[in-house]
Amino acid sequence: MTASGSAADRSSEQTIELEGRVIAFTLRRSSRRSIGFTISRAGLAVTAPRRVSERDIRRALVTKAGWILTKLDAWAARPAAPELVLETGASLPWLGRDLTLDLRGGGVRTTVRREGDRLILKHDPDLAGELRTRTLTQALQRFYKREGEAFMAPKVEAYATALGKPVRKVIVRDQKRRWGSCASDATIRLNWRLMGFPEELVDYVCAHEAAHLVEANHSPAYWRVVEGLMPDWKPRRQRMRDEADRWVVF
Repeated sequence: MTASGSAADRSSEQTIELEGRVIAFTLRRSSRRSIGFTISRAGLAVTAPRRVSERDIRRALVTKAGWILTKLDAWAARPAAPELVLETGASLPWLGRDLTLDLRGGGVRTTVRREGDRLILKHDPDLAGELRTRTLTQALQRFYKREGEAFMAPKVEAYATALGKPVRKVIVRDQKRRWGSCASDATIRLNWRLMGFPEELVDYVCAHEAAHLVEANHSPAYWRVVEGLMPDWKPRRQRMRDEADRWVVF
């Protein structure tokens, strides 16, 4: 699922001229049956069946030019995503709410723990500059990954059980362009940044990826599987598309 979907072939970066504008896009081949377009802050992504020629893909892009340009312009007009501030009092997203960062000196080992609405990060007070930024950011990422695995893996497994399908493993990791993916070996990967999102949206991504255990595509049959797990999936998906930037800061 893009940051959508099941495992796909290697992607390539390309450009096309649409209504006099040169537009960059990422092309990814997959087992899906039709050409799909996804537009986000990262730009235009195109997923196409392996059998479809690049000529046909470009023809489809030209046909959808008006819609593509309108969506790209809408994204460009959005406020910039919030940035991580590594100072006490800064806010970090947590399941649709905010945690307040509390930095404390304490030895050379960097640790993170949550106490209510505070995220306490202990670190070497002598750290400075790029080393400080990298050390504190990595510690926060490890915390989100650890908590994300404990929180999201049981959700995926519950949806998989409802479908009568086994999950080989749930991995929570850093993914720049995807919220989740499902590999052919039944390994599901989820983006740790989802821990900043409201739980109803986390649930949607977990159900979305679990449904790929049944249908490794985005065909009508696939969406019927999703609907069986989550009848109100459509407004949840739309909210993911419209509001994702609110809960991503690093």
